[in-house]
Amino acid sequence: MSRRIRPPGVLFAGGPILTMAEPHRVEAVAIADERIVHAGSLADCRLALGRDRHEIDLGGRALLPGFVDAHAHPLMAGQTSSWVDAGPDAAGSIDELVALLARHARILPPGRPVLAFGYDHRRLAERRHPTAADLDRVATDREVYLMNGSGHGGVVNSFALAGHGITAATPDLPGGELGRHPDGSPNGFLMDAACDLLTGPDGVKIGNHGPNFHLPATPAETAAALDRAMEAFLRAGVTTVLDAQVSRREMEAWIEARDAGRLRLRTNMLVISSLLDDVLELGLTGRLGDDILAFSGIKLYADGTLGGWTAWFPEGYAGEPDNHGLLYHEPAEYRELVRRAHSAGLQTGTHAQSPAAIEIVLDALEAAQHERPRPDLRHAIEHCGLPTDDQIARMARLGIVAVAQPQHHRSYGDNVRAAVGEEMGGRYNPLGLFEASGVRFALSSDAPVNPPQPLLAVQAAVERRTVSGARLGGPELRLSVASALEGITIGGAYAIHREQSIGSLEPGKLADLAILAADPTGVANEAIGSITVEETWLGGVRVT
Repeated sequence: MSRRIRPPGVLFAGGPILTMAEPHRVEAVAIADERIVHAGSLADCRLALGRDRHEIDLGGRALLPGFVDAHAHPLMAGQTSSWVDAGPDAAGSIDELVALLARHARILPPGRPVLAFGYDHRRLAERRHPTAADLDRVATDREVYLMNGSGHGGVVNSFALAGHGITAATPDLPGGELGRHPDGSPNGFLMDAACDLLTGPDGVKIGNHGPNFHLPATPAETAAALDRAMEAFLRAGVTTVLDAQVSRREMEAWIEARDAGRLRLRTNMLVISSLLDDVLELGLTGRLGDDILAFSGIKLYADGTLGGWTAWFPEGYAGEPDNHGLLYHEPAEYRELVRRAHSAGLQTGTHAQSPAAIEIVLDALEAAQHERPRPDLRHAIEHCGLPTDDQIARMARLGIVAVAQPQHHRSYGDNVRAAVGEEMGGRYNPLGLFEASGVRFALSSDAPVNPPQPLLAVQAAVERRTVSGARLGGPELRLSVASALEGITIGGAYAIHREQSIGSLEPGKLADLAILAADPTGVANEAIGSITVEETWLGGVRVT
């Protein structure tokens, strides 16, 4: 019988160590067998490991817990990372977009679709979405799909419209927008639930349960996309991620990666509510899985996106009074979805941006909890961009978690102010109000809408400046650096029910670590996002 040889423990010292726990800073951290053994003085850490140890001198670098990204779309991020970058820095007008995509089309093999991601119509010179006619200037012999930076839809060319059978006779889909010319013919614009039309007859269909970004790919392409995504997260110091919209496509990709030994990132999954019947029929109640891959609950949508001006405003947008946005479900339908998930013991995370949409979510969650009290489910409002003061107070009373993305107000804050007006837009992502009211919150990326860069998220939460340099709201809306760091570590862990095993440097927790070139609390606020992540460790093993 062979005896298992215990690997030597590892001790870190020689730089600032931020624990996200009490005490907030320690002199050293000791790890062994994938877990933290001790966090405290150098002498005590040496004593905890004994002589069989390897000491790593941080050399002034900072050691933090591995970051927890509590809302992202990794497979989508990996997939779009191989597409043409069509963001505002790449093209400032529709003509520039067309030229960019046409150059790419010329180097592709015949028939290969032209796929691009990231345009923001409000930052184009024309201040409008491109049309199929615009993209026909790119190519007429292959599909062209230009996805909006929100990820909630985009524009296709005439070849794609014909290939997907989208005509004047195509009906509008509940929870979606199919752009049309005055004569009713499609103009190439598809948003939110209308994107079901782009996934092919055998592709993922989710109806009015959310935007469909689940574009088909070969198994090899899917595996490569997921590998690219995991590498990007790990290089940013992210060791745990919540996949915030899982269909069969994502589920199969994560399981295949695990079975093949390629799963390098702790992953939790929220399954899209269109599959709620399947989840309940299988008897899945509560969290299922382990420390590396777990099913967490159900993802729902109340309204659309602020960036694309499809969030639900019954009174109309200040910037477009005739535009009311999109509501995915009537309140009674949404309430029933929440009731069924809650009754089964499933945590929910609902995308809701406008005050009207957030109110629908709060009403449904309060009714479900009243009907069947379930302590500590930690239902979440994903994004939660524009809650009122009263709604924030209700969230605190109901124990609802806000899962926010500070990079959104950095990238889209100017757009949101134009959409909803200066007063409401200035409150976008009111993180400081969450903290002051006792609402638990997590910071996240929503990748690929914004790249997985936790330190840039921290900077955005602290500064509340947009890309134009404008400041959103007053100081009461900002977070301290320490609070923002907690939001991307222990706050994210709390949001996904993992605070007992990750999110802070405490004995017994998994040794997931991020080593930074500098201490984020010791540099100017405007420099936080530029700090490099030099090493990432997962379960006591260096992975980058």
